[in-house]
Amino acid sequence: MKRKKVHLICNAHLDPVWLWQRTEGMAEAVSTFRIAADFCERYDGFVFNHNESVLYEWVQEHEPELFKRIQELVKQGKWRIMGGWYLQPDALMPSGESVVRQIKVGNDFFKKYFGVVPKTSINFDSFGHSRGLVQILKKCGYENYAYVRPREAVSRPFEWVGFDGSSVTALKLYEWYNTHKGKALGRIKNYLEEFPDRDVSALTWGMGNHGGGPSEVDLNQINEFAAECEDTELIHSDFDTYFDELDKSGLEKVTTALTPCMIGCYTSMVRIKQAHRRMENRLSLCEKMLCQSGVDYDKEELKKAEKALLFAEFHDILPGTAIKKAEEDSLHLLGYGDEITDKLIAKSFFKLCGGMEKAKDGE
Repeated sequence: MKRKKVHLICNAHLDPVWLWQRTEGMAEAVSTFRIAADFCERYDGFVFNHNESVLYEWVQEHEPELFKRIQELVKQGKWRIMGGWYLQPDALMPSGESVVRQIKVGNDFFKKYFGVVPKTSINFDSFGHSRGLVQILKKCGYENYAYVRPREAVSRPFEWVGFDGSSVTALKLYEWYNTHKGKALGRIKNYLEEFPDRDVSALTWGMGNHGGGPSEVDLNQINEFAAECEDTELIHSDFDTYFDELDKSGLEKVTTALTPCMIGCYTSMVRIKQAHRRMENRLSLCEKMLCQSGVDYDKEELKKAEKALLFAEFHDILPGTAIKKAEEDSLHLLGYGDEITDKLIAKSFFKLCGGMEKAKDGE
């Protein structure tokens, strides 16, 4: 009898901002990555997965030795780069250009420092997924997509088809992206009972929502169960490997957006929504004027403005589901991006105006 296979994907969901401010998110990123690196080095066969290049940037800045450890673990295959985006943004309100920026900035970072570009995009915690996203994913090189919300949908893989006919293989996760301490094995057993006929599956586990990742009690219970399980092979893995092994023939085609969900979020904290849209348009105008004027400028400054926009698109900032202080911080951040683009726009404007003829008498 052929054994079923379950790919166990350990991760640590970590919101950079939510019920806390960005500095606390930074501290939790360093702590979580440190714990995960220790596990990867101590336990043979264990694999840790993490996404969001902004978190890696924070680790690189505040604990460079840990960053180097992670680079080595990625080379060894013990740590897998997941998702590849700058962060997990809202996937409904940003323009298509903003989504492309999220992908490019993240992928550029992971390719530069880890030599890796994932094939599976993840957006576990956002509150809906536009159908237009499919075309962007496909044309940016992604083959697969993993998500959680809307939670009412049945957990299953399917072919998600975009407006232009392009498609990616999508997976609605089983139950949730994280597990409470000591509960990971329970999720595995529940899944095997509920879906006994699936040949290849993927399950996420690991503490999260404020970082955390693997726990010893969960890892030991999983490994003990895996050694005793006769009809199912349990392996520590990643999404790319799971989707590569999945039989994609005969998958149901879905031709709609993956919404609605958390509808009230889209009318809250309107100041962030307005500031975000202004910044989107201002950044686009700034880039066009810089290109047309040919003026010399500090490219790193422009990147700072771009990252200010991308950070404000985080799925607990732009929809308005964070604490008041995080809202204020985000408005300051968008204002910082505005200040940078204002200066660059002015510099381009005066360059474009250079060489104009002197006014004639009487004009």
